[in-house]
Amino acid sequence: MRVLITGSEGFVGRNLREYLAGRGFEVIGLDVRGDAEIKADITDLKSLSKAVEGHGFEAVIHLAAIANIPKTLEDPYMCFRVNSFGTLNMLELASRKGVERFIYASSANVYGVPAELPVREETPLNPRTPYDYSKVISEKLVESYHRHRGLPTVILRAWKLFGKHDVPTTAIPRFITACLTGKPIELYNHGRDTTDPTYIENYCQAVELALTREEAVGEAFNVGTGNEVSIRELAEMIRRLTGASNEIKLLPPRTPAESQPMRSYPSIKKIQEKLGYKPTITLEEGLKRTIQHYKTKLKNTHQ
Repeated sequence: MRVLITGSEGFVGRNLREYLAGRGFEVIGLDVRGDAEIKADITDLKSLSKAVEGHGFEAVIHLAAIANIPKTLEDPYMCFRVNSFGTLNMLELASRKGVERFIYASSANVYGVPAELPVREETPLNPRTPYDYSKVISEKLVESYHRHRGLPTVILRAWKLFGKHDVPTTAIPRFITACLTGKPIELYNHGRDTTDPTYIENYCQAVELALTREEAVGEAFNVGTGNEVSIRELAEMIRRLTGASNEIKLLPPRTPAESQPMRSYPSIKKIQEKLGYKPTITLEEGLKRTIQHYKTKLKNTHQ
């Protein structure tokens, strides 16, 4: 199967490219930057259509988005233009091409502060930031193209993904870098928030199932491991695995809205039962692999 990945030069895109290529898929990357085979702006349908001319593909994995939440708060218009209007353009393009599968990379953020735990796919959506709203809007556009154009779509709502190529400002890379360089580990809101940190390879497995299993079509799935871990526990685990003795600095919440701890972890029953998904890399194993990646990176920087 020939697969087009949008946002192919980002954290998830780079990992997905490697994984799918290793599993026998032919992968074409589309991005506005880096070494992607197709350089294109997803907000411009005309130039986007022109850019993909001559490239045959049977599936689209749509990752491209602005995921920096402070940026989306500063400029909601840009957020919706890229994340929602860009998704609409990709759906239209995929529909015209008659692809066999369109996978939309949504996020656990659509649930906001969840109404129940663990979070099920039926849990009411409760977006808070423009980023969250852009994901909800995009999911609705995906549903519409499935219903009104017969496009075979799948929505994946991922929890906190981590691994190599991650954005350096996110929690896990920050904690690992602090431990490897002897700096304090800073925990906002005393690290009381919880999530389900999920190693990137588990997500890649979920994407492969969404590409190949007919039962996935027209559905939305939570992707995680089904475990709840606090940010403080995560920091302590990284400190232990790196053998560091850094100070853990407990800081106040960044905003008054964040003073109430945010607890969120998924039920993965639906994806397990419908698609046979089974996360194979544990949190500890995933962290060990990621720490090793950062150690190598740090070593190469100082050579």
